[in-house]
Amino acid sequence: MAALILLLIFSLWQMPHSYAIAIFRFKDYQSASIPVLPVKYGISVTKNHIFRYILAFAVATLMLTLSGYAGYSYFIVATLISVSWLAMAQAGFKTTNDQVWAKKLFMFSIIAITTLSVMMSIDFTTTDPAQFLTYLE
Repeated sequence: MAALILLLIFSLWQMPHSYAIAIFRFKDYQSASIPVLPVKYGISVTKNHIFRYILAFAVATLMLTLSGYAGYSYFIVATLISVSWLAMAQAGFKTTNDQVWAKKLFMFSIIAITTLSVMMSIDFTTTDPAQFLTYLE
């Protein structure tokens, strides 16, 4: 189960990361006639996809602790990263400069996945999911 959660986390992370690249390099993809999502369907559609993928990513990252494969420190860091990345994605709906916003989102995605990977290796203490849910109450 842990391996499947990790696969889900890294797969869901990849999409907003790649979409952000496609937005801040929009003209390059467009001039090369590479039909990435922003070129084919527009930046606003891509922003919606980014937001949804980050939301799913947030749920997936928390599943490691909720399933008993990571500890409380990981959970706190994963929550902070997910909320921050989601807020950045939300800000994209109001931005006046899509390229600058996308580059910031891209850079944060690298920090996010690196930080989570480090936390997975540091806080791998297994938790009892039932005990964790009681802790949250």
